[in-house]
Amino acid sequence: MSLNVIDLIKGQLGPALVSQAASQFGESESGISKAIGGMLPAVVGGLANNSDNPGVLDAITNASSSGILGNLMGGASSSPVISNLLTSIFGDKISGIVNAIATYAGISNNSSSSLLNLVTGATVGSIGKYAADNNLDKSGISNLLGEQKGIVSSLLPAGLSLASLNIGDWAKGYKFDNDNDAIRTAASEEPKIEVTRSTTSAGTNPDRNNNEGGGSIWKWLLPLLLLIAAGYFLWKQCDKKQTTTTTTTSDSTASKTDTAATTTPVDTSASTATPVAKTDENIDLNGVMLKGYKGGMEDQMITFLKSGNYKNAADDAALKDKWYDFDHVNFKMGSSTDLEAGSQGQLDNLVAILKAFPDAKIKIGGYTDKVGNEANNVKLSKARAEFIKAALAKAGVGTQVLEAEGYGSKFAKVDPKASDAERAADRKMSVRFAK
Repeated sequence: MSLNVIDLIKGQLGPALVSQAASQFGESESGISKAIGGMLPAVVGGLANNSDNPGVLDAITNASSSGILGNLMGGASSSPVISNLLTSIFGDKISGIVNAIATYAGISNNSSSSLLNLVTGATVGSIGKYAADNNLDKSGISNLLGEQKGIVSSLLPAGLSLASLNIGDWAKGYKFDNDNDAIRTAASEEPKIEVTRSTTSAGTNPDRNNNEGGGSIWKWLLPLLLLIAAGYFLWKQCDKKQTTTTTTTSDSTASKTDTAATTTPVDTSASTATPVAKTDENIDLNGVMLKGYKGGMEDQMITFLKSGNYKNAADDAALKDKWYDFDHVNFKMGSSTDLEAGSQGQLDNLVAILKAFPDAKIKIGGYTDKVGNEANNVKLSKARAEFIKAALAKAGVGTQVLEAEGYGSKFAKVDPKASDAERAADRKMSVRFAK
């Protein structure tokens, strides 16, 4: 799933900033909120459309050290860097955007212009901070921006369209199919600020079925285009569903040294490459039922222990090539201490397995994708492995965890220029039995 950068930005544009901006610009808070809701998708779209622009990439790369996020009201609204960036991505369309947003939100053109600089500063600063925190180079930033082309199309609030913003020319690159749209009628109730919305993929919009400026050709051409777009959308959704609901197991024989599993989809187990449907069910642990997947980590580990293969293994060399990937244990992006929701349950399952087989010993491994500085990747993956080791020790099975190691991107297979969703296959935590 592609990262929606608007989720990174909305924290900078919350109620406190809205209130401060309304006071400074002499506008109503509802007007400022509406303006931000209209500007943010346009700014993100403009950056995405210029994902290979050296000036855009330089501005984002330098944003983390510029302190712009700490002084949005005082710095971004008058920064020449932001002004030059807006000119780079919108050219002569800036005044049209400012006027359209001012009319839509009921604020002055001066307030709209200052607010556009502020929103752009918050956007560039937030993306720059994310890039710095996750060791993204300019190539990684370019990929991240490019992924937004499939996201921003559905984020314009009611009452705005690309046509009303006069940015239809560059927007053709997004295949929005709405260059000729009339402005959608806003609901009688003022919409809430749109920065709270999040989406994972571009969708079709039923409001775009009517063309109010075209000739008769649009009566059949526009529905055809929408039908093609809908078909593509459904195909992409099916493809994503297949990726996220299938687990692959493979036997790793890549090295005589301590190796990780070969590249597998996220939430996979490292044994043979036979697709297994991930069905949530009870996994029998000596009469105790654990919630897990058939063919998932718990199922395979318990089967291995019950088979006697661990007990009969002569030494660690007989165990070192068989890794089991956690199905659910994931860390929040860039963190080595914050687990994503749902992770604790599988750690509890691992504790239960170790307590049921007190003679079993394990080793924890952490892995990253190829993006960023490798030294930092190794450090992050090591810290994550150590965090899991500490969590297991706290649960009373610390003596059964012999080691926690971070491998960084050493065993990553996905190209660093691939999408974030594709690179996620290389970002995982794994466990193997040890002696």
